[in-house]
Amino acid sequence: MKKVAFYTLGCKLNYSETSTIARKFEEKGYRKVEFTDVPDIYIINTCSVTENADKKCKKIVREARNISPNAYVAIIGCYAQLKPKEISEIPGVDAVLGASEKFRLIELLDGFIRPEQPQVFNSEIKEVKRFNTSYSLFDRTRTFLKVQDGCDYSCSFCTIPLARGSSRSDSIEHIVHTAKEIAQTDVKEIVLTGVNTGDFGLQNGERKERFIDLIKALNSVEGVDRFRISSIEPNLLHDEIIEFAAQSKKFVPHFHIPLQSGSNKILKLMRRRYLRELYAARIAKIKSVMPNACIGVDVIVGFPGETNEDFLETYRFLIELDVSYLHVFTYSERDNTLAATMPETVSLKERNERSAMLHSLSDKKRRTFYESNLGKELTVLFENDVEEGQMHGFTENYIRVSAKYDPALINELKKVRLRSISDRGTVLVDEIADDILVH
Repeated sequence: MKKVAFYTLGCKLNYSETSTIARKFEEKGYRKVEFTDVPDIYIINTCSVTENADKKCKKIVREARNISPNAYVAIIGCYAQLKPKEISEIPGVDAVLGASEKFRLIELLDGFIRPEQPQVFNSEIKEVKRFNTSYSLFDRTRTFLKVQDGCDYSCSFCTIPLARGSSRSDSIEHIVHTAKEIAQTDVKEIVLTGVNTGDFGLQNGERKERFIDLIKALNSVEGVDRFRISSIEPNLLHDEIIEFAAQSKKFVPHFHIPLQSGSNKILKLMRRRYLRELYAARIAKIKSVMPNACIGVDVIVGFPGETNEDFLETYRFLIELDVSYLHVFTYSERDNTLAATMPETVSLKERNERSAMLHSLSDKKRRTFYESNLGKELTVLFENDVEEGQMHGFTENYIRVSAKYDPALINELKKVRLRSISDRGTVLVDEIADDILVH
């Protein structure tokens, strides 16, 4: 029985696909092991959103070779689709599989015998049409369920359409069937994920279904306590979706909405499909019907042409927005993107300074949001995440809490009262279901 280990870089979508591929290996008789358990095979699922992701891939390959010098090393994922030749030249790589081939790697690599020269299986991205159902299982308390893949947008900084192809989706019927399968396990929460999740509904190039109809169908699935929507574009987060989530007992009050810039000038250069006014309106709508909602924001700093005044416009815009935390990305040039050819580049020093300012603002936003929830009764899903005798979990509105470790609480939903904020930034809680103090 050959041992196989997996390593995933990047987004929740990658995690869902890695988990699905791992189950295929187990079905074929392979044994899944940890990265350090001297496996016979390494599968490394890559990201290529930033330059650091590319560097991480090379580092992981080196580590794999140090741990298991004779192991077969295969690289899949976005980086593998974008730069297959470059990856095949990394010392220690045996195979590279693109977007269309990664789900067939057991078939294509036939026994995982190390070749004399690296093998490359990589179709043109325009040929990638198939939607492959994927979801994570047993890796975390929550399950990441892929409902959509690819993207038809053409943001000037992004390589994802080149790495994953055009927008395509699973059907509502099949997603509901998959959710019911997941419900047969002990999973309590499903996170809906995709490249452009709100663009759900395209099948074979035709729009056949809508995202609002998908979440309405999932809302009736028994055995799943929570559904969470992952990142969704502001122009696709319609009022109907917000209003449905507000009255649903299963869809939680948590949205992650990419902004990228608070300057309309920069949004236009980025080729985003909205202006700051629409974004502000979406936040206001959410807060009007879900005052307790957690709202996360993606922001890019240092985009070409972003002057100091443009950045300050973004900074001031974010200060005024009633949002809960920021994911800050420092712009990095990506090959084959329009942004990489734009003049007026921002120095790395300025990019890093702007990033530091927004990280500081994010910390303040998160603490303010946490403080606004102190004293409230919320429900926590506790995870198998233990550190120095403390276990952690998340409330429905995505507040990370800490409690004294109790194995009986893992993967359990418990009603708690938020008591205080710890030195580490988590919220300490009192469990009120059975009058048991868990701080």
